[in-house]
Formats: sequence, C-alpha cells, structure tokens
Amino acid sequence: AAGGALAQAGGGRARLAPTPSCDAAAEPTPRQTEGPFYSAGPPERSDFRGDAPGEPMVLVGFVIDTGCRPVAGARVDLWHTDSEGRYDNDGFRLRGYQLTDEYGRFGFTTIVPGLYPGRTRHFHVKVARRGGRVLTTQLYFPDEPGNRRDFIFDERLLMDVREREGGRVGRFDFVVA
Repeated sequence: AAGGALAQAGGGRARLAPTPSCDAAAEPTPRQTEGPFYSAGPPERSDFRGDAPGEPMVLVGFVIDTGCRPVAGARVDLWHTDSEGRYDNDGFRLRGYQLTDEYGRFGFTTIVPGLYPGRTRHFHVKVARRGGRVLTTQLYFPDEPGNRRDFIFDERLLMDVREREGGRVGRFDFVVA
C-alpha cells in the first residue's frame, strides 16, 4: 500500500534518503494525546481522496527503531479533519491504517486537514510495531500561524512539507522504541 503514495510523491519504489536522526542513536518520536476523536477499528487503506474535497496531500515516511533499523509490518493509523475542520465521528472518513513494507515505508494519499477550533493544522497518528508499545502522537505543518498558539504543539513533530504539482507532499519518519 505504501508504494502508491510513494509513487505519487515522486519516490516510486526508489529508496528514500535515510532519516537524519540515523547518524547516531535515534531518540523515540515524542508522544502526544490521541485527542477526543479517535475511532477504534478503522479500515485498512491508505487512500482517502474519495472521502472529502480539499487540497491534495501525500504523507510518506519510514518507521524505524532506535537503532535506525526499518520496522517492517508496523501498523500506522492516520486520522484528521476534513477541509472545514470537522472530524467524522460516525464512520471512517479520513481515517485508516496500513502496514509498513519491508523497508519500514508507509504512504497515505489524503487532503490537507482543515483547522479545528483552538488547534493548529495537524494529523493524528498511532504507530504500533509487533510486540511493542503503541506510539500515539500528532504531526504538524511548518509555518502555520496557529503553531505558536497551540497548547500542545511540539516542533519536533513538524513534517517536512513540499509543494509539488498536484498538491503537497509531507514526510515524517517515526522512531519507535
């Protein structure tokens, strides 16, 4: 499943550059609250494009361990608001999960989330490796005016976001213990 979003991001099946944190022992990705709108049991899928209109976005990255080794088969759950800042609390619009490939890669095709009142623009994520603790966190957009005002914003959770033809591409590599 990661291959489709990676291909759209311009990555195809080519190997992405290693995460910068792999130059030394990697620190685990910071944890954050899951928020009030998590829904258990989302479908296995990585393409949310048909769920809601909005600016197209691809989110890609790796899941690695603290020794900078790829984590194959890790479950990456993603959920976020629609372009108007609303969460779907009755179904699974803009929600889903996928398993990382043999290189620890994941990729989602979605839209840029809207602004939820009182928060900056963000994605919610859970990463679970087999037999490991679940990492629950949030990912943030650089240069968002709301980042300074958001009470849980953490700059260590900023994605690398680039403008590409057809939308944005965000990258974030998760380090799990």
